[in-house]
Amino acid sequence: MSVKTIIPEQELVASLKSGDQKAMAILYDNYSAALLGVIYRIIDDREAAEDILQEVFVKIWKSIASYDNTKGKLFTWLINIARNAAIDSTRAKNYNVKKQIQSIDNSVRSVNRQYNVTTQIDHIGLKAIVEKLRPEYRVLVDKLYFEGYTQEEAAEELDIPLGTVKTRIRAAINQLREVMK
Repeated sequence: MSVKTIIPEQELVASLKSGDQKAMAILYDNYSAALLGVIYRIIDDREAAEDILQEVFVKIWKSIASYDNTKGKLFTWLINIARNAAIDSTRAKNYNVKKQIQSIDNSVRSVNRQYNVTTQIDHIGLKAIVEKLRPEYRVLVDKLYFEGYTQEEAAEELDIPLGTVKTRIRAAINQLREVMK
């Protein structure tokens, strides 16, 4: 088992932006398990999820210059790239995205148990942050950001108007910003 190198986020981003391949290896070591968990939760095919993960890291390497720390944490940016890549893949291959979905806690634990993956989500406090949201916000964050639903699909699944989904997710994002300050 290898020892993970943990460096401050700002230092890691600066190294990545300067083209440091060692920084990319550190990024991969520290975040690949969490990103694979997100991708796998959407794809539900281990081999395809691993392929998408590799594509995600290529995209990260090519687009790190566009990362802006004033708009959010590095992990948030990474998870959005992984989530979007997985969703794009499901749409391209006509996967059935609507399945019976577990909560964030159960989905992360089930991936960990099944593949003995250790995620780094807890060390950045994501679990605790999401748990602080109001229940109606938390369910939407689960659906949109961890289960790969579109706003329209979440509205249909939860049987609430699309406008309500948009309003609640906007409020959830604002609440997350406050919590993360």
